[in-house]
Amino acid sequence: MSFELVLKNGEIVFPGEGLRRGSIGVRDGRIAAIFGPDEPVAGARVIDCTDRWILPGLIDPHTHIGFGAKEADWDTETRTAVLGGVTGLMSFWRSEDLGAATGPWRDAALERAQMDFGFHFGVTARRHVEELGALSERFGVTSIKVYLMYKGATGAAKGFTEVDDALLFAALRAGARVRGGVVGVHCENTEVIPVFRAPLEEAGRNDLPAWDEQSPGFLETENVFRVSYFGEKAGCPVNIVHMSAVESLDLVRRLRHPGRPPIHVETCIHYLSLTRDAPVGLAGKVNPPLRSQADVDGLWEGVREGAISTIGSDHVPRKHATKGPDLWQASAGFPGIAQILPVVLDEGYFRREIPLETLAAATSRNVAALYNLPAKGFIAPGFDADFAIVDPAGETVIRADALPSHSDYSVYEGKTCRGRLTHTILRGAVMVEDGAAVPGRPQPGRYLHRAP
Repeated sequence: MSFELVLKNGEIVFPGEGLRRGSIGVRDGRIAAIFGPDEPVAGARVIDCTDRWILPGLIDPHTHIGFGAKEADWDTETRTAVLGGVTGLMSFWRSEDLGAATGPWRDAALERAQMDFGFHFGVTARRHVEELGALSERFGVTSIKVYLMYKGATGAAKGFTEVDDALLFAALRAGARVRGGVVGVHCENTEVIPVFRAPLEEAGRNDLPAWDEQSPGFLETENVFRVSYFGEKAGCPVNIVHMSAVESLDLVRRLRHPGRPPIHVETCIHYLSLTRDAPVGLAGKVNPPLRSQADVDGLWEGVREGAISTIGSDHVPRKHATKGPDLWQASAGFPGIAQILPVVLDEGYFRREIPLETLAAATSRNVAALYNLPAKGFIAPGFDADFAIVDPAGETVIRADALPSHSDYSVYEGKTCRGRLTHTILRGAVMVEDGAAVPGRPQPGRYLHRAP
């Protein structure tokens, strides 16, 4: 048998299952066959993967494309992503009129993206809930997000005046009617934040730990209970996005029961690697805030046991100039899509000995399953030929100036991570070779229309 591409003699990582040495044959952008280590296989192109890991391409479930240079982000941020082994992403999309604006946004992405992509709808008004069923069918979007941090005065400052518990519950009921639907929620009780924030501002605090102190972890946890309880009553699966506090995870463990709608948990690499005391200054401002080392360690245990099902970046490609002039006026969020793989391998596999197949499930298979991404996230015949090939003996030094992102900084600047990406492959096309981007646009991005 001959193939267009053969990945020869590597350690194949099967998410959630294990590792097995062998070769992979690719034809027409799909995985056509998997061979044992001693089976002969020929191809028009053969990549020697001896002593390397072959992982499924990563799928980032949490990005904010358009927050940097609008439509141009689809070019710069997807080129950045493939340099980190990411072959798919889900981006949050908000608009006052989703029906009118989603098509043009999707078309702008198709013109520029160098990887596959899908959308989550941001629900900020009652009209979004009323239109959700039709919009989901039309655009193949099965996931929505409610921003509890935009309640009251906080939301009004951004032009959102309808975010309240009624909107949350209505969105959960609407999400329950979407085939394969899931409602993600930003959990943070902004109504209590002023109690903590005012004294900190009056004291002249301008340090990163103050951001954690003005929105402590239990304000996330309180919202996690509300979302999970409402989800049960509405009959809707929920997803606690970018979980930051181990107390929130402990609560979810207690709330999960057979026969009830599932409670999914996503965390992000910065909550698995950085604390409020990290020497990153105002660049580390993010919502929810960075927490303690105990939270970092506790969330990793959640990944190990599967209580946390997905890991993303919460990638926001703004410039470093927006991180000031002080803590209270600095923008929240930072870039990170290219750092998912190096951070997860270094902190999760090498430092904590979490199995590769567990990490691959959290960064690929579970994302595809949660968001109904067809033929994505696993290594098996018939699946898209999306791969990240890693040399475990190599290392990665994170440098912002080595990436084409619109953003110009990294909270991981100078960090050395064990393991080095050598190739990224998207639907059989080599996008990254020997750690460098292949010139041009070897494989255009494809919109992931989800229809379970």
